[in-house]
Amino acid sequence: MDVTVVMLLFFGLLSTLINSTAIDTIRAHQTLRDGESITSSGGEFELGFFSPGSSTNRYLGIWYKKISNGTVVWVANRNTPIRNTSSVVRVDDKGITLQTVSEIIWSSNTSISMKNPVAQLLDSGNLVLRDEDDDINNFIWQSFDYPGDNLLPGMKFGLDLVAGLDRYFISWKSIDDPSTGNFINRLDPNGFPQSFLSKGSVKLYRFGPWNGRQFSGALNGNLNGIYTEDFVISEKEIYYKFDLIKKTSAVIRYTLTSNGEIKLLVWNNENQTWNVYATVMVSGCGRYKSCGANGICNINGSPRCECLREFVPKFQAKWAEDWSSGCVRREKLNCRSNATFMKYSSVKLPDTQHSWYDMKMNFEECGRLCLQNCSCTAYANTDIRRGGSGCILWFNDLSDMTGYIEDGQDIYVKMPASRLVDSHRSRGKRHRLMFLIPLVLVLVALALIFLYVSRKRGQKEKDNLKVSSETVALKKIDSEDWELPIVDFKTIVNATDNFSKDNKLGEGGFGPVYKGILKDGQEIAVKRLANNSCQGLNEFINEVSFIAKLQHRNLVALVGCCTEKDERILIYEYMANKSLDSFIFDEETRHSMDWPKRCNIINGIARGLLYLHQDSKLRIIHRDLKAGNILLDHEMNPKISDFGMARCFNGSQTEANTSRIVGTYGYMSPEYAIDGQFSVKSDVYSFGVLLIEIVTGKKNRLFSHPDHSLNLLGHVWKSYNDDRLLGVIDEVMLESSNLRQVFRIIHIGLLCVQEDPMDRPIMSEVVLMLSSNMELVHPNKPGFFMERRLQVTDHLSSIPDFSSCNQFTITSILPRQ
Repeated sequence: MDVTVVMLLFFGLLSTLINSTAIDTIRAHQTLRDGESITSSGGEFELGFFSPGSSTNRYLGIWYKKISNGTVVWVANRNTPIRNTSSVVRVDDKGITLQTVSEIIWSSNTSISMKNPVAQLLDSGNLVLRDEDDDINNFIWQSFDYPGDNLLPGMKFGLDLVAGLDRYFISWKSIDDPSTGNFINRLDPNGFPQSFLSKGSVKLYRFGPWNGRQFSGALNGNLNGIYTEDFVISEKEIYYKFDLIKKTSAVIRYTLTSNGEIKLLVWNNENQTWNVYATVMVSGCGRYKSCGANGICNINGSPRCECLREFVPKFQAKWAEDWSSGCVRREKLNCRSNATFMKYSSVKLPDTQHSWYDMKMNFEECGRLCLQNCSCTAYANTDIRRGGSGCILWFNDLSDMTGYIEDGQDIYVKMPASRLVDSHRSRGKRHRLMFLIPLVLVLVALALIFLYVSRKRGQKEKDNLKVSSETVALKKIDSEDWELPIVDFKTIVNATDNFSKDNKLGEGGFGPVYKGILKDGQEIAVKRLANNSCQGLNEFINEVSFIAKLQHRNLVALVGCCTEKDERILIYEYMANKSLDSFIFDEETRHSMDWPKRCNIINGIARGLLYLHQDSKLRIIHRDLKAGNILLDHEMNPKISDFGMARCFNGSQTEANTSRIVGTYGYMSPEYAIDGQFSVKSDVYSFGVLLIEIVTGKKNRLFSHPDHSLNLLGHVWKSYNDDRLLGVIDEVMLESSNLRQVFRIIHIGLLCVQEDPMDRPIMSEVVLMLSSNMELVHPNKPGFFMERRLQVTDHLSSIPDFSSCNQFTITSILPRQ
């Protein structure tokens, strides 16, 4: 047979083998053509040619083979696309080359000559080049040293100082174009190493320095401990790496998207999708230096930025609108005067680009060194494990700090000792003033009330046999509430266009609610007690007395009230974004409720409820906490409203009984709905229902499922026990959600709705659970978890002395659509 024919048959057979079997290697003088591919030995990854999205350009890349076929994790020629299908991959003694007939498109660019070169695709997704005669782990070149937009387990992110390698990540330009995009995630070795997410040359986000467990201030996203993390700082290398624990079958990766988000993705084999487990989104406190020098961004605060203690805004006049100018010291540090340190806890450490560090120095030595150095402004540990070790010193302004965060750490800021002494003295004076001022106000208020009542007695009115609601209300309300504006009826009539139907926002148990605009342009919501209302004077007094006394950013603010002409009118701040139920239960608006917004709402409600139960001077039980009573301001911040049904506890009282059950079915705890017993734990039950409704986007009592007759609580409880929680999450927020956080929220919700109130946490414990990684106990069966609407209504109807209000809900203050 002709030699030429034999050779053609040989290469034809070779091509067929490459295409049809799991060949993971290309040896010298073999080629890989467009249309052919090689697969790693375990079948995890595939190397070949592809066209991204709708593009017709051809690229050499690596993608997942077993799962998510087509998810590309590395591209060789990302900036030099091929316009046709005539290219081939060759391996020779100089390395790997991608070429067409006329030119080399891409090369591994190796300078080491090899006798028996082999290009092999490993099951880690790493394409390696080695000499087949050498050790199997002696790589001449590897794709892991030249990442694209993905970080896979086993990859190093950082610097090889010996080889001169800088392993960083650059986003794709778009889903159709893998060329280098605008966003870069890169390790900065200056000072104590940290990494930045940048858009071009502009830094957008800073990952705080590694603290022994994770990056300072970053979310601890380790999926139930299924992988290990390492951060190495040595004379030869500085890098971060994560590796899967061998026993796990999970598939995870970090990716930098074309719009600048860094996401930790986990493959859901059941749904065949990539789920977002954690994400870095550049907004709010995440934005680099958002509060300027010596400012700290409070993720729970409003406004977000504040100066460090004993610092003041550099430009006070602009501080309310522009925080970028930062803060300056009240008194400059002076080497000749004594200095001390102020401790800040739970913070993301400030920018370390100009810091100094020593990994072996102990904490006491670190503090002394900073104290002795006139230029040192702050110090902290490099490693927070085992009580702390190592030392970082800052020598300039402290910038890009985030405060009061989960998994934050301690920093000690230097300041003149005299400032702390003055601060302590001023606080002592403030304490004395805080005692004296209320006493004076009470005496003045009592005098005013006496004069007011005396004047009233001298007046003759047509309705002199009827005590006005205004007089009763003012007698019921403590004197410190006298500053609540009493708005005359004519002003309200003008503001609401005489209670025009066009201005009507809604109607409920109390009566109609109208939108109004005062003469100064302030928008208000006016709630007017109806003649046929199931609520009366007691509920009105409740609302006025409680809300006027309670001041918290997550409680609706009462602007004023009116009792003129026997009217009972309450005036609130206007909430531009309606109530929570109008978002999470509406098929159209729920699409705008991504996970960050829902998470912010959950935390806000929790803080407001904690204030009611524990931190205010009164212990308030709301008794009607539900999605319709959570109002949303123009920034989607939640505010608890409707205190007409609330009850106040005194001293150490924690529970009470009533024969008049008020509230809303589906949110009422079993002990309250059946026995009339209410406590802080009954509010916790309502909060737990709210958590589960926010995460699922479903109403508890109107929920239905084809496989069972359980209500929403029962369905979630069943899914929790079956380890199928992913199926209960509102699908519209999956893309933006942190699954680890979402699963934790559901777990906390189930703890709140346990049948026995003794098992439920109190709100201080709930807030701690929401803001930390503390271990959660296994929940017991929820109360009413098999509740169906008709069954519960029939059951509760047998309870005597039920309030008629119980068949309705109190309308939230809603803007006109």
